[in-house]
Amino acid sequence: KIGRSFIVERIIFQDDSFEISINDVTQEEEQINLKRQLTQNIAHELKTPVSSIQGYLETIVSNENIPREKINVFLERCYAQSNRLSRLLRDISVLTRMDEAANMIDMERVDISLLVGNIINEVALELDEKHITVVNSLKKSIQIKGNYSLIYSIFRNLMDNAIAYAGTNIQININCFREDEGFYYFSFADTGVSPEHLNRLFERFYRVDKGRSRKLGGTGLGLAIVKNAVIIHGGSISAKNNQGGGLEFVFTLAKER
Repeated sequence: KIGRSFIVERIIFQDDSFEISINDVTQEEEQINLKRQLTQNIAHELKTPVSSIQGYLETIVSNENIPREKINVFLERCYAQSNRLSRLLRDISVLTRMDEAANMIDMERVDISLLVGNIINEVALELDEKHITVVNSLKKSIQIKGNYSLIYSIFRNLMDNAIAYAGTNIQININCFREDEGFYYFSFADTGVSPEHLNRLFERFYRVDKGRSRKLGGTGLGLAIVKNAVIIHGGSISAKNNQGGGLEFVFTLAKER
C-alpha cells in the first residue's frame, strides 16, 4: 500500500529454531529501476539518429543516378544527425560523471557574473534571430567555489532551453534575488510560452514536445544536467509558471562546497 519493497528471509538452524530477517530494499529497487529505464532510454535515443544516418547513406550508396543536389541535402541531414548524436553522447557522459564521481570533481573560484555575461555574448546571434532580450540583473563579482564547467552547464542549458522553446519576442530575466551566509538564490525566468507537466521537466529524456525538440536538436538531458549540477553544488532547484506567461527556474548554489 505504501509502495515499499522488502526482502523477507527465514534461516532454520539445526535445533529447528529459526530466524526471520526483514530488510527494506525500496531505495535499492528504485535505483535498479532508474538505471534500467535510463539504459532503455539511451538505447532508444541513440537508435534514432543512427538509423537516420544509415538510411540517407544507404540511399546514396545504392543509387548511382541521384542528382548532386539531392546528395548534398542528404549529406547535410546526416551531418545534422551526427551533431545531435555527438551532443547526446556528451550529455550522457556529463550525467554519468556527475552520478559516479560527484566527490571527485575539481572545485575552483568561479565568477558567476562573468560566466553569465560570456554566455549571453556566445548566444547573441540566436537571441537576435528570435528577437529575445536578456535582462541580466546580476551584480558584479558573484563568486562561489565550484566546478566551472558544471556551473556553465547550469546557465547555458537554461539559456538554450529558453531560446529553443519559449518563443519569439520574449524577455529573459536573470537575477540573484537573495544572499545569505551559505547560499546565493538565483532566478532564471522568461516571458514565453508556459509549459505543461512541470513536475517532469527535470526527468532525463523528458520532452514537452518530442517532435519539436528533436527537430531543434535537443537531447532531452539539458534540465537533468542542470538539476544534478545544482545538487552537486549544494543547492536545490524548482520550476514554476509565471502568471503573465513563461517559466521561472529558482535555484540555490552554495558559496563554499
